[in-house]
Amino acid sequence: MNKAIKKIFILMIVLSLVIVPFGGAFALEKHPFTEKKDTTAGFMVFDALMVRPLGLGATILGTAVFVLALPFTAPTGYTQKSYDKLMADPAKYTFKRPLGFF
Repeated sequence: MNKAIKKIFILMIVLSLVIVPFGGAFALEKHPFTEKKDTTAGFMVFDALMVRPLGLGATILGTAVFVLALPFTAPTGYTQKSYDKLMADPAKYTFKRPLGFF
């Protein structure tokens, strides 16, 4: 029973370390992916089945790289820029963009 609680505790810590940094990525004032034209069903299916999972993978990989690079970017003052490029931009592209709009 103790091993199960330990595994759940570790899982909760890992999930919180992955989810918490995305708080700033969703606080946009303007919607960056506004388009005047309509999209097609084919673009929506392609986006939902291929592009969004790749975007999620890029967001997770960017988060891991950001955390690994943090000791090197913190002393130089480029933490915000690396956060924007490695975490916020992929998260915005994956979660804030309308389905089918590239």
